Amino acid sequence: MTQPTLKPADGKLGVLLPGMGAVGTTFIAGSLLARRGLGLPIGSLTQMGTLRLGKRTDARSPLIRDFVPLADLSDLVFGGWDLFHDNAYEAAVNADVLSREHLNAVEDELSAIKPMESVFFPEFVKRLRGENVKAGADKMELAEAVREDIRRFKRDNALQRCVAVWCGSTEVFRERADVHSSLSKFEEGLRRSDPAISPSQVYAYACLREEVSYSNGAPHLTAGDVPAMLELSRETQTPISGKDFKTGQTLMKTILAPGLRARMLGIRGWFSTNILGNRDGEVLDDPESFKSKEVSKLGVLETILQPELHPELYGAMYHKVRINYYPPRGDQKEGWDNIDIFGWLGYPMQIKVDFLCRDSILAAPLVLDLALLMDLSHRAGLSGIQEWLSFYYKSPIVPAGLYAENNLFVQLGKLKNTLRWMQGEELITHLGREYYD
Repeated sequence: MTQPTLKPADGKLGVLLPGMGAVGTTFIAGSLLARRGLGLPIGSLTQMGTLRLGKRTDARSPLIRDFVPLADLSDLVFGGWDLFHDNAYEAAVNADVLSREHLNAVEDELSAIKPMESVFFPEFVKRLRGENVKAGADKMELAEAVREDIRRFKRDNALQRCVAVWCGSTEVFRERADVHSSLSKFEEGLRRSDPAISPSQVYAYACLREEVSYSNGAPHLTAGDVPAMLELSRETQTPISGKDFKTGQTLMKTILAPGLRARMLGIRGWFSTNILGNRDGEVLDDPESFKSKEVSKLGVLETILQPELHPELYGAMYHKVRINYYPPRGDQKEGWDNIDIFGWLGYPMQIKVDFLCRDSILAAPLVLDLALLMDLSHRAGLSGIQEWLSFYYKSPIVPAGLYAENNLFVQLGKLKNTLRWMQGEELITHLGREYYD
């Protein structure tokens, strides 16, 4: 496996967000505060994480941001699209995630970030209305308008490089259609406004055409799970990754389930329910949008537990997921899990988890890491699916015929070994025989 040649992270990096609501503005505001020294980017692996190099006795564990040539926080320039006209400060105040003290400290910079007109088809997000929306004769014209937005954003900010991270709402569940099967069919579908083409797919197409790497933070059908996008990614040598940010309840599942499997403890059932009241909760109150999220959430345990290998432990497991829109809770989501497990001789036990989390607080550092690591991938000459970034996703995209690895700790090992490989360092397997032979 040939070590890539990394281009330096020279100049500014544009970070474009389709969707500048709670997640997007929490990410932008937090990044601005962190680079002013007014807050810590807690939860960001690229900013606060380390990785070991060589033997444990070598005592070499640099910060990731010092080990690989990442863009600096001071070099990030923020932009994006949204359904509403509010600038980033107004949107952040409305989202009510961060305190006024935090927001007022960066009000000048946030207020200057105004969303570009969005691509919006109401049949894909039924619970929201579009106010700040592009008009076009067909979907190809809308895609060309997004491409022009990107070019103008780069010109206005003197940028050579951009990345895009989807931070918008979950679209309704859709299966792949014939229009998605190849790039030529997809482009023809854009010209005739094929109803199977979603707003997120228009953004992904426009970004990849402009050689802007694309990360999908929601569970809907967009990038690496669409053959046409995968073809375009390879043609333009632009990375893609996704899908669905791994934040609250699913984060806990990918921590707990590997431990239960490692101990060969059986699971009879895993019931999960959530309440949240932000815009995401409102969108997911629509059954078709919830279906996209449900598919993403349900697939996690199966690939971790592999019931086909352990039918007596997990073959009859009942897994249920519910999301309930509850406006008083706002962005402060609560996720309850009841896990019915069994151990020696089949004796039953239970685990109860009540995670009172903040969705956007957990998602914001993921947006930062994906922006920086996708830019790194692009500068390393990597294109197509970036499975090494599956650490950040509920439902990682993988090549056809390959199951997704959802074990959080395996994902972290894959990510860190990829960084070691990029820098020509020895991969770490944790075999440890060198200390004893």
